Amino acid sequence: MGTTQRRARWLVPLVLLFVWLGAGATLGPYAGKLGEVATNDQAAFLPQSAESTKVLKAREAFDQSETLPAIVIWTAHGDRITKAQQTAATRAVGTLAGEPGVVGRPSPALLSEDGQAMQSVVQLRSDLGENLPDVLGTVREAVRGVPAATAQIAGPAASQADLADAFGGIDGLLLAVALGAVLVILLLVYRSVLLPFLIILGAVFALGVACAVVYALADRGIVRVDGQIQGILSILVIGAATDYALLLTARFREELAVRENRTAAAVAAVRRSFGAITASAATVALGLLALLASDLTNNRALGPVGAIGIACAMLSALTFLPAVLALLGRTAFWPSLPKASDASVEGHGVWGRIGAAVDARPRRTWVVTALVLAVFAAFSPSLSAKGVPLDEIFVNDAPSVAAQKTLGQHFPGGSGNPAVIIADADRAAQVTTAARNTKGVASVGAVSASGRPGAGTPLVVGGRVRIDAVLEAAADSDAAKGTVARLRTNLHAVAGADALVGGYTAQQYDTQRTAARDRTVIVPIVLGIILLILMLLLRSLLVPLLLVATVGLNFLATLGVSALVFQHVLGFSGTDASVPLYGFVFLVALGVDYNIFLMSRVREEALVLGTRRGVLRGLTTTGGVITSAGVVLAATFAALMVIPLAFLVQIAFIVAFGVLLDTFVVRSLLVPALVIDIGPRAWWPSALARDTTGHGTGPKPPA
Repeated sequence: MGTTQRRARWLVPLVLLFVWLGAGATLGPYAGKLGEVATNDQAAFLPQSAESTKVLKAREAFDQSETLPAIVIWTAHGDRITKAQQTAATRAVGTLAGEPGVVGRPSPALLSEDGQAMQSVVQLRSDLGENLPDVLGTVREAVRGVPAATAQIAGPAASQADLADAFGGIDGLLLAVALGAVLVILLLVYRSVLLPFLIILGAVFALGVACAVVYALADRGIVRVDGQIQGILSILVIGAATDYALLLTARFREELAVRENRTAAAVAAVRRSFGAITASAATVALGLLALLASDLTNNRALGPVGAIGIACAMLSALTFLPAVLALLGRTAFWPSLPKASDASVEGHGVWGRIGAAVDARPRRTWVVTALVLAVFAAFSPSLSAKGVPLDEIFVNDAPSVAAQKTLGQHFPGGSGNPAVIIADADRAAQVTTAARNTKGVASVGAVSASGRPGAGTPLVVGGRVRIDAVLEAAADSDAAKGTVARLRTNLHAVAGADALVGGYTAQQYDTQRTAARDRTVIVPIVLGIILLILMLLLRSLLVPLLLVATVGLNFLATLGVSALVFQHVLGFSGTDASVPLYGFVFLVALGVDYNIFLMSRVREEALVLGTRRGVLRGLTTTGGVITSAGVVLAATFAALMVIPLAFLVQIAFIVAFGVLLDTFVVRSLLVPALVIDIGPRAWWPSALARDTTGHGTGPKPPA
């Protein structure tokens, strides 16, 4: 070997190492700074074509731009509210008029029918952002002085403030929990002191680079980041980077067992695992980018942010880790040091026994496994994705949740959150009558110049009027959404009225419908992307179709189990409208990773050994590393549960459970049994499908 080659053996890895160390030191702090460009403002969540969005624009003509209602509710310490208490409450909220962040004059204190509570609606600006908690603090200070009464704040403003509080300072905790879980698993897997820390260091470097790129783009308004996306990005990068590192490290260890040269082993490991890792990363990244087809802002925002994270995870696994392994060699595995001429890496432990069991009865194995998954999948339609009520948004005792429950005990469900109707002024009477006659509407009133409904002559702006309809059901309930649907049907039928129905409930209803539309558009796109990548990687049509079918069955089974757990264990009445789509993209794209890892190795072995022996060899050699990767990914997503938000808890459970189901059942039993049962024909139309000898069709790939 020449001097130049010998120098390159250590110089190239050393340069890569210093590049990553420099990037980590320079860009790492951006993981903590990403919150500076994050927003939890949901104002632009819906598309411009949504009817509720059109109402928001129409309200601007009335000098009534979108607001966040803060509903103040007082309950008496005694049996009933007194006249003096009601007067004091009206006076207290009156002092808020003109305060920064408060829009207009709060409504007078309204006594409940049972006489035990009263409420006032304080409209706040919708663009307060990080100033919202301070404005709500001003409201609390003003309303707490009513004698012998307890004041609480409910409504969207209070929920949004609690949401910001839930994400406040969570980055460090989430990252610590995720990395701690990964470290423990890696220590158990490798029984090595050094290697787990190297893998985690690579994942942290990848996260730092990803956060820096996202920060730069978000700061320029190119991408949008909120607390949910921020948390998902951290988990996604840590999980993916660790998974790719596990696959590469397993290949490196195999190569060390057959060659002395550590640099040659690292190069061979990268070459052998490059296709599987890049195909896996492309599948996840393109699956996430399919979210750009969504009509919901948050869904579209997650697409490019998540894809950037996956690209950085792949880059770290294919450059930083090989460089470190090439420099350290066997020392990375200390105190367990792989040696050249070790025993065959095929392994005869638990995965050898699983392979033998599958090989003994392949048809029975895949039929029974598929039937069990189908039973679970049968429960998937019971998962209600119509949105989460305000009192279920948080899994802890958030102040807004308690206040919402108090409000529901004493006032009509839609109190403080009316449906907002915009219609032509010359049809106001007909529209009001049609709204009043709609089932589920408690009261209707045209808004006057004072800003209050039914308080005088309706305010006419540009030939249009605003009419508020208070709903009987809680504004965040399915019943209220049904009322909005009926309102729209009835009011659209009023000739010449050009009526539009908006407001909080209408926004939730439009979100639900848009999310359903997104699923019908994005799911086929993601499946098509996965199928195409698998076809290119495996050079087959039938195997990719089988793999897509198995991950789809795994997803439906996971939804079925999730429906049972959410309803009967965790007590959720349903999920956020976007949860099934997020769950699908993450679980299907990430779940197919393990099939990519398995089947790329199976194809490599089948070229030499034939299909049956190739499946068994692939299963036994990848079983440990893929199982470890699945457990790591499940643990990292489970870390999302530290954020007390129902949406993220639900996503965490779906992905964590689904990944484990895929790892231990689909990839270990269903897929190998199917391919063994079908035989070489599974590789149709490639040359492997015509192998009838059982010894493969080509030479073993070069080392």
